[in-house]
Amino acid sequence: MKINGNEVKPGNVLLHKGELWVAVKVSHVKPGKGGAFAQVEMKGIVSGTKLNERFRASESVERVRLEQKDYQYLYSQGDMLVFMDTESYEQIELPTDFVGERAAFLQDGMTVTVESYEGKPLGISLPDQVTLEITEADPVVKGQTAASSYKPAMLENGLRVMVPPFIASGERIVVDTNEVTYIRRAD
Repeated sequence: MKINGNEVKPGNVLLHKGELWVAVKVSHVKPGKGGAFAQVEMKGIVSGTKLNERFRASESVERVRLEQKDYQYLYSQGDMLVFMDTESYEQIELPTDFVGERAAFLQDGMTVTVESYEGKPLGISLPDQVTLEITEADPVVKGQTAASSYKPAMLENGLRVMVPPFIASGERIVVDTNEVTYIRRAD
């Protein structure tokens, strides 16, 4: 879909110079002399490189819509993660490093959203919050409750998170998957 150069917004995915780019920052500039333009800072989706580009209002840019599809996480096999399409029941395998360090939050049966372009997966979205059990937590030190001090705790998936002093081993807590932080006790 073609859009004018001045219609680019942050978050838009653009096809530029044969590569896919996501617009990170957009600022509209109106110089004293000449026509207005949009100064766009872009990041390569595949390469990860940055690029600054100027688009005039008269220029057209190719905007790309990514396909979003829900998949269910099944299991990990070596360094590959296996997901199943919730509609067609087809299975796909993605490398663990494609998901990154957040792969530790994947649980059996969890629904994730995979973004793809022309059938090639580009990104994956996990749920914002996950409920996990604490396997070990430091005991509460008497007299530390006056100040809001957090203590380290180990989660069942092997990650460490800082929790309030009243949380003990064996309790279930809700964790933010983006920030890897404690939110609250699980119900």
